[in-house]
Amino acid sequence: MGQPIDRVSASPSLDRAVARVLVLAGVATMVFTTAIAYRSIDEVMGYLANPLTLRIQEADAAGLWSANLMLLQVMLLARLPWLERAWGRQVLTRWHRRLGSWSVWLMLLHVLLFVVQRVSREPEAVGPALYRLFVAEPWMWAASLGTVMVVLVVVSSIIEVRRWLRYETWHLVHLWAYVGMALALPHQLVEELGRGASGVYWWSLYVVTLAAIVWFRVLVPLRRTRRSALRVDRVHEEQPGVVSIEVTGRHLDELGARPGQFLVWRFLAGRAGLRGHPYSLSAAPSEDRLRVTVSTAGDGGRHAAALLPGTRVAIEGPYGALGDLPRRHPRLLLIAAGVGITPFRALVEGGGFAPDEVRLLYRVADAEQVLFGDELRELAADKGIAVEIMAGHRRATGSWLPEGTDGSDHDVLLELVPDLLERDVVVCGPWGWSAAVRRAAHAAGVVGRDVHTEEFGW
Repeated sequence: MGQPIDRVSASPSLDRAVARVLVLAGVATMVFTTAIAYRSIDEVMGYLANPLTLRIQEADAAGLWSANLMLLQVMLLARLPWLERAWGRQVLTRWHRRLGSWSVWLMLLHVLLFVVQRVSREPEAVGPALYRLFVAEPWMWAASLGTVMVVLVVVSSIIEVRRWLRYETWHLVHLWAYVGMALALPHQLVEELGRGASGVYWWSLYVVTLAAIVWFRVLVPLRRTRRSALRVDRVHEEQPGVVSIEVTGRHLDELGARPGQFLVWRFLAGRAGLRGHPYSLSAAPSEDRLRVTVSTAGDGGRHAAALLPGTRVAIEGPYGALGDLPRRHPRLLLIAAGVGITPFRALVEGGGFAPDEVRLLYRVADAEQVLFGDELRELAADKGIAVEIMAGHRRATGSWLPEGTDGSDHDVLLELVPDLLERDVVVCGPWGWSAAVRRAAHAAGVVGRDVHTEEFGW
């Protein structure tokens, strides 16, 4: 690898300030949307006094709130750099899912209230009434199709369902949400909502959201890809089922990538190369070289393992706030499992830590599956990092420890790290295992804000 890049990172305080302003702007949109649905305080109080009275106004309000929340959830993952740097992908993704869930429930309530209204008005002709509602009225066929597409996206995002899907399939289905939102827009603006100040407001929300997506997710990545001119230099096997990909380019210091961050990679060889995959840097970035390490499971991994030197590379990012965590303690504990070691390996190399500041616990199913064994030992000696390998299959479902370990999950954690309560804790691994580590840390007395999770999954 070349020499690590020496740079001054963006101001965390400025990022947090801008992020707070953006959040306040999002809250303001919900206030304005409520003002459009209920034109006076008296109307709001009237609804609160009789919340079970079903009116067209409540149906409209549910639909408008749903549309507003849907736009806000898209903005959360529009790769706005201030949000990414201030809070990190995990926090943004968590709120993206919450807003998406609330939005869909409001959408379904919107539909249900209109169905109840139509059926109550035309009980003798339910079929024709519902046909007019969902198909015949202006742009309702598009809104109905868009609703189905958004519901499918939500179903695919349920963790239990997502585990059965390939990343490529999930990502393709997830893109339908944008199409669904676009299909729902015309019916919202064909009547009085699309005229006057209300029309200006709604068109502005949609246009600003679209502009953010086009700028930060299309134009900025295209410019960075062209500017960096990345190409695959070599692909080598770290161990069976895991490969490292080294890429070279120019002006890589302009990317602003920091140890512990990830990028969305497209290795442009064949159709599979058009799909982006989020891979963490597994080495500190240098002025002319980047490295990622990936599992070859799945279509993306197999495609990456077969890359040839000279293959062109497109990127989005960098993303993630692992290198700029809001730490409250002078020392840091890193706990990784499997390929989850990759961002920590880069962070240990280029994080600029003092001797004895960092301790790393690394869980693997077998001692032969340790990634970067020689590199970790070298970094431990050179940087003063305490590294402990914990090998063996998990001793029980819901535990993070290997077989043969005695004691409760939290007692063993305290034995391994006696000064646990004086450290910030960062966890990176599969969902279930990461949840087990968090439970153990909380049971040991670590407060929630001192535990940060970089989940190894999508």
